[in-house]
Amino acid sequence: MENNKDRKIVCLINPLAANKRWKRRRRLRAELVKRLPGSCLDTPRTKEETVAMTRTVCSSADLVVAVGGDGTIADVLQGIFESGRQEQVIFGVIPFGSGNAFRKSLGIPRNPFRAIKYIQEGDIFPIDLIKIEDRVAAFASIGSTAAVTGEKVRNTIPGLLGHLLAARKLLFYKRNENVLELSQAIDQKGRQYERLTVTSRFLDCVIGNSNYFGYSWLVAPQAKLDDGYLDIILFEMPPLIYILLFPFIYFGWMQRKLKHFKAREVTVKGQALEVQYNGEYLGALDSVHIQVLPGVLKVMGNRKKAARFLVRKDVSPVDQQPVAAKPATGS
Repeated sequence: MENNKDRKIVCLINPLAANKRWKRRRRLRAELVKRLPGSCLDTPRTKEETVAMTRTVCSSADLVVAVGGDGTIADVLQGIFESGRQEQVIFGVIPFGSGNAFRKSLGIPRNPFRAIKYIQEGDIFPIDLIKIEDRVAAFASIGSTAAVTGEKVRNTIPGLLGHLLAARKLLFYKRNENVLELSQAIDQKGRQYERLTVTSRFLDCVIGNSNYFGYSWLVAPQAKLDDGYLDIILFEMPPLIYILLFPFIYFGWMQRKLKHFKAREVTVKGQALEVQYNGEYLGALDSVHIQVLPGVLKVMGNRKKAARFLVRKDVSPVDQQPVAAKPATGS
């Protein structure tokens, strides 16, 4: 494990995360100040201001820690990349939100007080991210789950209850024919293609490198954090079947029977495709381009617990070179 006593650490805290529980848990702020050398700053109210604040602190920080949920993580990641210092800055997460999808793939415990340990002396390892349009993220989806995310944004009920109420959108989601154009792709049988076109009437298309959606939903069990590829799963079933099978989908059992691809890039084309990234609603687009960013982010985490989602399981913290994916062959 690494020791961070000589690093300049900045914690960016979302005071509105987890239904404003932060205001009732001042002990966590006191613990951060006590155990982590550096600054603890509350993030502003808007996404744009949080991204701007992150850009600013990255000019001098060695380690930037997002304290909040998936929305906070999305904004801080964006700010790190807009600062241009993603190769120098290490990223850490202390979960304090309703979803907390990203932290689980990194092996970070849900309890924020226990998570501080992995900021103090966790393992440093490089992971891939995705670029979706002009955003960076760990995961994204196109279709019904994005529609549910958009519905939740429009209502005012936070947390799990808000997600459950928004899920009624799933029942009425209309499946249309969409086209996926994949570059340097591998299908579920291991066949490799320089270019591959897939037509699908998917209910949902999940694309990313990390493995979980919020609330410990293992949506992409075959994804790897550092293999240099996007992981793409197509849920091609009617809404009612999806709902009936959801317990199997939640634990990742069903996904191994679905259409599954790896690719360096993918463009999804359709009509008013609803899109979300890191739990943030992007909008309805007719074309979405996503590409992998291999080994671009150094994170603090628990390598032992994250090992099943890593190709490189025993790399020393000083070895930060990204994994080189094998080039695809075929046609």
